[in-house]
Amino acid sequence: MQTTFAQLGLPQPLVRALAAAGIDEPFPVQAATIPDVLAGRDVSGMAPTGSGKTLAFGLPLLARVERAGRLRPRALVLAPTRELAEQIKKELAPLAKAGGRSVIAVYGGVSYGPQKGGLRKGVDVLVATPGRLEDLIEQGAADLSQVDIVVIDEADRMADMGFLPAVRRILDQTSRRRQTLLFSATLDGDVAVLSRDYQRDPVRHETGTVEPETIDARHHFWLVQHHDRVEHTADVVTASGRTIVFTRTRHGADRLAKQLCRVGVDAVAMHGGRTQNQRDRALRAFSSGRAQALVATDVAARGIHVDAVDAVIHFDPAGDSKDYLHRSGRTARAGATGTVVSMVTGSQQRAVRRMQKDLDLRAPIEAPRLDTLHGGGEHIAAPAAQRPRQAPAPARPAARSPRSSKPQGDQTPSVYVANLPWDTTSDDLERLFSRHGDVSTATVITNGSGRSKGFGFVDMPHQAAEAAITALHGSTLEGRDLTVRFAKPRRHN
Repeated sequence: MQTTFAQLGLPQPLVRALAAAGIDEPFPVQAATIPDVLAGRDVSGMAPTGSGKTLAFGLPLLARVERAGRLRPRALVLAPTRELAEQIKKELAPLAKAGGRSVIAVYGGVSYGPQKGGLRKGVDVLVATPGRLEDLIEQGAADLSQVDIVVIDEADRMADMGFLPAVRRILDQTSRRRQTLLFSATLDGDVAVLSRDYQRDPVRHETGTVEPETIDARHHFWLVQHHDRVEHTADVVTASGRTIVFTRTRHGADRLAKQLCRVGVDAVAMHGGRTQNQRDRALRAFSSGRAQALVATDVAARGIHVDAVDAVIHFDPAGDSKDYLHRSGRTARAGATGTVVSMVTGSQQRAVRRMQKDLDLRAPIEAPRLDTLHGGGEHIAAPAAQRPRQAPAPARPAARSPRSSKPQGDQTPSVYVANLPWDTTSDDLERLFSRHGDVSTATVITNGSGRSKGFGFVDMPHQAAEAAITALHGSTLEGRDLTVRFAKPRRHN
């Protein structure tokens, strides 16, 4: 029997808020971590992108945090980038409200005024990047002496970006009696030293690793001429749908976004050289579907959380196997599927093969082949039992045939439908599918604020489901081409 959030010990207001958001069962990392955090233990968690770690630390933090006074937060979450800080705040804010607590995020690239104002009012949970937080402390706008719960998220990336000295200075200003939670894709090297110096007898949880158990994607390596990369990138985006494209430099991201637009692919760029408003606009355009491609640098893409990213393209090869996995983890999140394509020029083949060896990824470096993009490619082997099982498979564009996944036994199959108009309701979905047979349930998936995420699930008998898929896949609803196929044979939470 699946463990529930209530059984993990979370208070009822949080459990009800989760249920209202359609989240009824915890991810593995959440089930493993929440009881220890609620008990006041220090925790070191090794959890990859898409594993559900934000709620793993956020839920028990909200359950335990005390009310804050002026300028003195009671809980602190440190994140390496402004995108990740903002994402954590957005995920926790509606849950905090349900529990009578407050959350704000502070980071660089925006005005100090609103951030200082939020701290003056008193904020219970402060999400921050190290640089901006140190600036606010220096200006007398924040006092960490009463912080008794600290979360260090993506500690490995903190180390990679040179932030650990600042993290140490910040931790030294918090309460000596604090509870310290550390989450990272790896728990060795500098991260292990940080844990040794700032945690007390931590409980260690390893729910998946940065290895590819959480990247259930098909990996392709295309041998291309340098001057043909833009054309091949456009082909992949057109064939796949919503795609994140990685470049090595900020200038390269800007240039590629413009080049893609010139060949008919709506693309936006996102990197550290842009203002926060520009980055927010780019992310909104990509999340809403107005832009097919988001062209980003590694640092800027850290913390991006967009549902149903169909593909990742390494326009410039990743620096090493760790960066490759972090990039590729933007698709195929939490057990879903996705496509990863690396553009490899002749001079890059040796370095790419070394990286493949590190990953035990036996994929040929071959000429581009769009016909095998979604049916070919190589997986990085991983134990299936370790894969999280909460998120749905991502949408696929209507140009491709739906995958058939015949249900086992006597289960009523679930049909996955994506690219729904944002105002579609569950009743609308039921009416649409009831033309093809009896509908048991129809659900449009929403976020914490009740806004549709653009996809949903319909349970109906197998024969009726097949008829609905045949009739509706690729059809148009209010100007949007629907993706309709069998869902994986499991319940979406």
